[in-house]
Amino acid sequence: MKQQDRYKAIVERFEAEMPAPKTELHYSDPFQLLVAVILSAQCTDKRVNLITPALFEAYPDAKSLAGADLADIFELIKSCSYPNNKTKALKNMACKLLGEFGGNVPDDIDSLMSLPGVGRKTANVILSVVYDRPAMAVDTHVFRVAERLGLTTSSSSPLATERQLVRHIPEEKIAKAHHWLILHGRYVCKARKPECDSCFLSDLCRHFERQTAKSARAAAKARALAKPE
Repeated sequence: MKQQDRYKAIVERFEAEMPAPKTELHYSDPFQLLVAVILSAQCTDKRVNLITPALFEAYPDAKSLAGADLADIFELIKSCSYPNNKTKALKNMACKLLGEFGGNVPDDIDSLMSLPGVGRKTANVILSVVYDRPAMAVDTHVFRVAERLGLTTSSSSPLATERQLVRHIPEEKIAKAHHWLILHGRYVCKARKPECDSCFLSDLCRHFERQTAKSARAAAKARALAKPE
């Protein structure tokens, strides 16, 4: 299958199966989403959603978070991964957001990435979800699923994966595609044990194709060894 044909078929299949995908992080404004995405690094969305209600109640905006005591922030987020680093990142992010952007979450990638705790993935999430830009945030799920499906070649970096996906996916579908790949990786194409037998993309998937061929070769070898002399 040609690469562009694979993209077209997979996008159409996702569109049919998940017509309105969205982030599973809970938030009510751009600032809250930014905080949630920072917290979600190497942490599950489920855990983040347990943490953020009390955090947002205590610090609903950049001004309140910037003025917060580090120990108080830590106490509210200590159940997430790397709470010490994230405590400092959140306060420093809020201070810079307040001092340089008037407390408003910027809408360009360079400004977003200038904020403490915000890398390219986080910036692209904000651009995609908040500002509906054709930005592809590449996390571990996107990186893994894109390669398994055959949408990308074995990439040495998330940036290479991002560029390949953005180049081939129609611009108006990129924001959706970000969620498609994340959700598929989270619930179907799992890291350790992908659920290929129940996957609606298995007939289009390069990984499944390879695994099927490998199983066929193993079965043929076993039959050959079982034949009587």
